[in-house]
Amino acid sequence: MYARVAKWEGAEAEQIRAAAEGINAEASSGPPEGLPAKGLMLLIDPEGGRSMAISLFATEEDLRQGDATLNAMSPPGDGMGQRTAVEVYEVVADLRM
Repeated sequence: MYARVAKWEGAEAEQIRAAAEGINAEASSGPPEGLPAKGLMLLIDPEGGRSMAISLFATEEDLRQGDATLNAMSPPGDGMGQRTAVEVYEVVADLRM
């Protein structure tokens, strides 16, 4: 499994919360077309103006396709601030309780 981690900084707390609500609303209908993700987590630090999205993919090909799809998208309302990084990791442990 592979993880794509995107980070944003420099947003106002209310903007981050509104963008997160928009993402949650859109997620209720499933992942966007062209995004073969197995999971998605959105972490926010409204007071610090930061957020992080972690997308999980089963294969490298899915990761490449998902990366292209996500790079073409913008968070709802552009309220996440400036995207500062996109990193890719191999997932070696996934423990959820």
